[in-house]
Amino acid sequence: MAKPKIMLVDDTKLILELEKSFLKVSHVDVITAGDGVEALELVRKDPPDLVFMDVNMPLMDGITCCRLLKSDPFLAAIPVVMLTTLGNDEDRQRAQRAGCDDFLTKPVDRRLFLDMARKYTDAVDRREVRIPCQIPVLFLLGNTPVSAHALDIGDGGLFLASREEVLQNQELRLALFLETEQAPLLELKGRVAWVNQEGKRVHAGLPTGFGVEFLEPAQWQAEELKRFIEAARAARSEG
Repeated sequence: MAKPKIMLVDDTKLILELEKSFLKVSHVDVITAGDGVEALELVRKDPPDLVFMDVNMPLMDGITCCRLLKSDPFLAAIPVVMLTTLGNDEDRQRAQRAGCDDFLTKPVDRRLFLDMARKYTDAVDRREVRIPCQIPVLFLLGNTPVSAHALDIGDGGLFLASREEVLQNQELRLALFLETEQAPLLELKGRVAWVNQEGKRVHAGLPTGFGVEFLEPAQWQAEELKRFIEAARAARSEG
């Protein structure tokens, strides 16, 4: 059985790589295009099952491309999710008139992106590979630095064992050292994705603490995380 195809359309390569990373554990094929002209050509050759498309692109913008797709009776049923700038209601109205099926705002949130993708295909997996670890982490709670330990980590986030009170969706700044050859200090922005409260555990196998989703790591940080996780996975498989 063929895997569902998801097309990502954006003129910024870093955004495409980020969106591709969201889908890396999903049973889908990912196709990318850098503008509306390329996207239209690829869709007509091999129609995908879902399209995520940026509004503002050179050669042909996303709204024009969406309008052309939706006016083609052979392609009109393909769901198109438009990526718009936060607070730009005019772009949303134009995209809606072009026939798009849904919206996401940029910068793209991993959780919302995957939730949106699963709305149209259940082949998308929200989970990511996590590696057990014992990494000291400092995070700011208000202006106060607090120490904790990460008990697992992936390139999209980590779990912090901590009894500090935090709220879901609260943003944090974190600092941690990865045990790699360069041993870089990573200073990352994160968002509390879920909380394991005492007496009210979301994950019974984990202690009191909370899951953190990384927000917009720099490219070198994402590469260091990936390098660390791949090395840890290789060491575990050898052991």
